Amino acid sequence: MTTTQAHPVRPAPAAPVAARRRLRPGRLGVHAFLMTVSLAFLAPLLLAVYASLRPYDETSEYGYFSLPRHLSLDYYRQAFTDSGMTKYFVNTLIIAVPGVLVTLFLASFVAFALARLKMRGGLVLLMLFTAGNLLPQQVIVTPLYVVFNRIPLPYWMSDSMTMFDSYWAVVLVQIGFQIGFCVFVLANFMRTLPSEILEAAVVDGAGVWTRFWRITLPLCRPALAALGTLQFTWMYNDFLWALVFISDGDKLPITSALNNLRGQFFTDYNLLAAGSVIVALPTLIVFLLLQRHFIAGLTLGSGKG
Repeated sequence: MTTTQAHPVRPAPAAPVAARRRLRPGRLGVHAFLMTVSLAFLAPLLLAVYASLRPYDETSEYGYFSLPRHLSLDYYRQAFTDSGMTKYFVNTLIIAVPGVLVTLFLASFVAFALARLKMRGGLVLLMLFTAGNLLPQQVIVTPLYVVFNRIPLPYWMSDSMTMFDSYWAVVLVQIGFQIGFCVFVLANFMRTLPSEILEAAVVDGAGVWTRFWRITLPLCRPALAALGTLQFTWMYNDFLWALVFISDGDKLPITSALNNLRGQFFTDYNLLAAGSVIVALPTLIVFLLLQRHFIAGLTLGSGKG
């Protein structure tokens, strides 16, 4: 009598994940569109970097889109020294750093009161803050110019003895225009925080300050980082308010340093491109340092619902 031994049936190997995923035409179209938009935004920056590495005589003879014959960093050294960028960098930091910190500090207070404290008319107040962002800045240039010339300041705060021709005027205007947007973003973010956390803190006897400073504010770190990156970029790149309220050329921000690279009868645009790249570097560094928090702040709430 013979017995047949049954062999265990082995399951068929699973198909690779990459083989099972099929790229649909719609997804390919989305990726192609995003790549095209990204290249369109990067093209001016890449062209500026490419031009800044080439001599002006070469680009004037062969064109900016020709193959390079000679590449160097001489224009960057010349742009940094000829325009006196160190002084203008310091001026910009004097305006941007306090402006960002004070804006986020005040906006977080207002946003917490509107989002977490029961206030009558809180929604109306939030709408007013939001509507303030729709006001064109050029509309109030003249009234602010007149007002700042009439506000006295001591000599140690302003050489002109008034708010005009001082950093205080530019910082104050930057805070006034940016605080509405920050309140709107932070208030909506604070509403998404679990209410059970604050309720437990109230049961434990935490006051309003403890609930704001030790509980709510640490949870808002991604949103604050994202807003800080945006606010620093906007205040750093702004030139209108400094041009209107500062008459002393030694107090102007970094954006004015590019004017020093333009000649009266001739402008070396390769040198100007090198200066533009140097001016753009600080905002790029800030974004790279806060990139993780910035992306987290932008994607908060995308997986809910």
